[in-house]
Amino acid sequence: MTATPRPARTVAVVTLGCARNEVDSEELAGRLAADGYELVEDADGADAVLVNTCGFIETAKKDSVDAILAATDSGASVVAVGCMAERYGSELAGALPEATVLGFDDYAAIGERLDDVLTGRPLVPHTPRDRRTLLPISPVQRSAVLAGAGGRGEDSAPAIPGHDWLRRRRLASGPTAALKLASGCDRRCAFCAIPTFRGAFVSRPPAEVLSEAAWLASQGVRELVLVSENSTSYGKDLGDLRSLEKLLPQLAAVEGIVRVRVAYLQPAELRPGLLEVIAGAGGHGGVIAPYFDLSFQHSSPTLLRRMRRFGGTDDFLRIIERARSLAPGAGFRTNVILGFPGETEDDVAELERFLTEGRLDAVGVFGYSDEEGTEAMRLAGKLAQHEIDARVRRITDLVEELTAQRAEDRIGERVEVLLTEDLSATEGPGTWLGHAGHQDPDADGTTTVTGVPADAVDGRLVDAEVVDTEGVDLVARALVPAAAPAGR
Repeated sequence: MTATPRPARTVAVVTLGCARNEVDSEELAGRLAADGYELVEDADGADAVLVNTCGFIETAKKDSVDAILAATDSGASVVAVGCMAERYGSELAGALPEATVLGFDDYAAIGERLDDVLTGRPLVPHTPRDRRTLLPISPVQRSAVLAGAGGRGEDSAPAIPGHDWLRRRRLASGPTAALKLASGCDRRCAFCAIPTFRGAFVSRPPAEVLSEAAWLASQGVRELVLVSENSTSYGKDLGDLRSLEKLLPQLAAVEGIVRVRVAYLQPAELRPGLLEVIAGAGGHGGVIAPYFDLSFQHSSPTLLRRMRRFGGTDDFLRIIERARSLAPGAGFRTNVILGFPGETEDDVAELERFLTEGRLDAVGVFGYSDEEGTEAMRLAGKLAQHEIDARVRRITDLVEELTAQRAEDRIGERVEVLLTEDLSATEGPGTWLGHAGHQDPDADGTTTVTGVPADAVDGRLVDAEVVDTEGVDLVARALVPAAAPAGR
């Protein structure tokens, strides 16, 4: 007698945090689909809701908890995964009995774990551990360890948790997508706990990255955003610190890809050769965006040393000056932290000098908060919360003024805009929304283009001239017909 197949169970995936988490969610979604689950957008009516949490800073953790609690209102079984779930494990499970908490090592068998949850089989939440200890300290030795453990696929959970791009299922539409270069981080910034729960830095092999890029292109993606915890470290465990410089032109040559941008660069590791490739000194048809997402965090040399970081205002300005000498229209974004223990008024003034002279396109401003397991928790010189808040407001106001001025500097500039949304129905024929090369698709403002040809579709590049601004957003007029979606 033939057994009746069970109806497909439904699962909704909710993602919080960064683009790296978005990639993880799409890989988890692909695994679940391969295991017979039906992916749905709405939690209401779903059998399960998978919440991919963020555990970076206090506000992100609060957002993750709120998302978990909101998911329980749907009546579905709720499963928490991601950085917050990995970082706190059994502690989070005890605080939120409404959800089942799974760690990174459950990713490879996520379908089985959801089966357990839906059938009521009890699961013991993991006890968090320092994932940096799972691989050798020497980056080059890691490849040998991973090869001996079964390679860099699903058997290498300690390195790149549950990584399996071959089953990746896109959860978002549109012509841009994140592509993960690596996982983990070897830096020891005093304020950051990410290395403890993401583990040591591990690069993906170039051939694998190129294969995934080609697959994304086949799914309609035209712009790749390369992400990791530290993209400038790419290749150091592969024995070649110039791996990213070599990989970028290969990605630019993938059929269908019209733009490649790199996110999460460390200023202290930005080699001259990599800077030149990103700035377009080697050509590559303009596909590599002259875009520098640099993690400055501050610019006071004294405070940066307390943060266990390097450089300072003058070093950072030299980086920007060199990039602009090669690509005058290059884009720059960063994040800065205010209120780190020991920060003085002189430190804040030094940061103001850097921001004023640097003329960045986008700046995220954050207030310091203690993070468990970090060196900064033990540092003297803690500032009162009201003082941190006041400094955040002060720098935020400055940044809003400076970035708006930087946008105005671009009036008259020629930009290439990747079209993402047709506004013709509401804003008039030939009006589209998109982003220029100096604008990250999710974080750095937008460009509205008028005069776009009637046959345009999303994913095309349009040459345009900037004619106006609205804060950090640009308004531009199309100059030439849109390029074909398959490339130039």
